Amino acid sequence: MSALVNAVRGEASLVLNNVEMKLRPTFAALVAAEHEIGPLFGAVERAAAGHIKLDEIVALLWHCLAPGAPPLTRESFAEAIVDAGLSAVTPALKTLLTQVLQGK
Repeated sequence: MSALVNAVRGEASLVLNNVEMKLRPTFAALVAAEHEIGPLFGAVERAAAGHIKLDEIVALLWHCLAPGAPPLTRESFAEAIVDAGLSAVTPALKTLLTQVLQGK
């Protein structure tokens, strides 16, 4: 875990294009993600079954980007995720989904 993130707050680190970004699952971020992808519990279930879709992953990570993240468009953020590969974003996704289930 990076010094950039606070694990106690459920934060995660994501490295895209050699830049480390902080993901913070605030209430507002999770509500915004839920409005886009549907109930978060369903996303957790789909992820556990290996059925979560790439657009759902991008949406959740995008909405959880903490203030101070590099200026990216949603499209460039999504392309960076594809370039990095799912194995690179899975640890951050797991942290966020765990936070959804367990809370602080």
